Amino acid sequence: MASIKIKFRPSTVEGKEGSLYFQIIQNRIIRQMNTDYKIYSEEWDAELESIVVGGVRADILSSIKERLEWDTSRLEKVIRQLEQERRRYTADDIIALFNKMTQETSLFSFMLSVIAQLKQLRKVRTAETYTATLKSFMTFREEQDVPLDGMDSDLMLLYEAHMKAKGIRMNTTSFYMRILRAVYNRAVDKGLTEQKYPFRHVYTGVEKTVKRAVPIKVIKVLKELDLSMKPSLDLARDLFMFSFYTRGMSFVDMAYLRKFDLQNGILTYRRRKTGQQLTIKWEKCMEEIIKKYPPNGSDYLLPIIKESGNERKQYDNTLHLVNYRLKDLSRMLKLQRPLTMYVARHSWASAAKARNIPLSVISEGMGHDSEKTTQIYLASLEASVVDKANRMILKSL
Repeated sequence: MASIKIKFRPSTVEGKEGSLYFQIIQNRIIRQMNTDYKIYSEEWDAELESIVVGGVRADILSSIKERLEWDTSRLEKVIRQLEQERRRYTADDIIALFNKMTQETSLFSFMLSVIAQLKQLRKVRTAETYTATLKSFMTFREEQDVPLDGMDSDLMLLYEAHMKAKGIRMNTTSFYMRILRAVYNRAVDKGLTEQKYPFRHVYTGVEKTVKRAVPIKVIKVLKELDLSMKPSLDLARDLFMFSFYTRGMSFVDMAYLRKFDLQNGILTYRRRKTGQQLTIKWEKCMEEIIKKYPPNGSDYLLPIIKESGNERKQYDNTLHLVNYRLKDLSRMLKLQRPLTMYVARHSWASAAKARNIPLSVISEGMGHDSEKTTQIYLASLEASVVDKANRMILKSL
């Protein structure tokens, strides 16, 4: 059976770090497999063939030692696999299979492949959230990849502590953890690693968010502001109001509304987040916003995406502008909490609740821990019931 040893090659330049490499021997043939790990001569115990952990670089040396142990474990796994195949193999075969396995079973590589697949499926927003999660985890790891079988509860607890130290909110921390868990479980399903339940000790729940709604009187003042000389503020206000008018439609759903979605006085769209189809009775206030902006050559209803091509970039740019200008409007109105597009959704639910509209109609808006409950309530209602509730709210403006 093949043997594995870790060796140290000192630098030819005095005072510089040397390199660590694996020596693999099979059938008396010796091969070297280089690594990216570098240490100083005094940090290597030649007799024990081991790193000496200590001094000011203790954390770095401990991390290198840990990664060497992971690599050794995977090399041993490769050798066992080749032995089970009961065929002749060489040290070169071990190295080739190890490199292939490393590419397939490292978290960074596997997650990048998942992101690429999401993009191919046109799940752009999901791909973006996975990318943000990977970037966060890579920052925590200082760009050092980790094998999938190296993901354990201790590592996840350290990642959670890292985010807490950076002041990241618990909901964001949980969001990243749930995405990593989904990627890990996918790897388990593919047989790339064993299920070790590394997320069992970290927080993956959802805290109730602070109330974001503003009173209907604030919506009225916002609606009546004269912003004719400030077009960017005017656009931000109009898109906020359109969201409120349409029962808190999300910005992404507004951006991708097509002109043909509006037919016979009914606006029909499918939520990009959940896939649920919704219908809204077209009201005069909605029409006034559409007429206010000159028609463009695109198929889109609102002045967010104005031309074909680069739709995602146009969406991102407009969202950035609107969020920035909503902060300006918040200061003008002297609000304690800044306006966002999500505030429009909260505010519609709050206004409906204040008017004693039944829970089954508004489904308590943003009050549920899961949006599935909201879908269950709304899916069982006739559209006319919800339209009637919406008309009641719009009349109060």
